[in-house]
This record gives sequence, structure tokens and C-alpha cells, in this order.
Amino acid sequence: MGVMISEFYGKKVLSVSGNMLGEIKEVVVDIDNAAVSHLLLSEMSKLTKSSDLRTDFLKNSIEYKRVKKVAELIIVGDRV
Repeated sequence: MGVMISEFYGKKVLSVSGNMLGEIKEVVVDIDNAAVSHLLLSEMSKLTKSSDLRTDFLKNSIEYKRVKKVAELIIVGDRV
């Protein structure tokens, strides 16, 4: 059984190396593949006001494929 999208909101994110990365504010879903693609550490409305949306999106998002565990915290692998 998978994780419900609503379970992500408000959870803190910790890297496997022990760094606290932030708290989940938004979840990005790839509709074509019916799968979560990114977890955002900032509201999308704030990112869309940025002068450099792409950079700010990458800086404030975590690719879902990095997620190792979803429990009280979300544990993610380090960026590659």
C-alpha cells in the first residue's frame, strides 16, 4: 500500500546524513504517470513570484525518488 499525499504535508524532512532540510509545504504530482514527482519545502505560490523560478524550484524541492522512508519524518537520500 502506498502513502496518501495528505500524509506528506507538514512533515519534516531529514537527509540520511542527518541534515534537517525543512518541512513539506506542497506535493507535485506527475499526472501523466500518476505519481508524486517532487516534494516542495516552500509554497508554490511563493515560488511562482520568483524572478528565477527554475533555480528556486530546484533549491526548494526534493525529487520523490530520493525518499527512503516516510514515517514521523521523511528520510531522503543525498543529492546526486
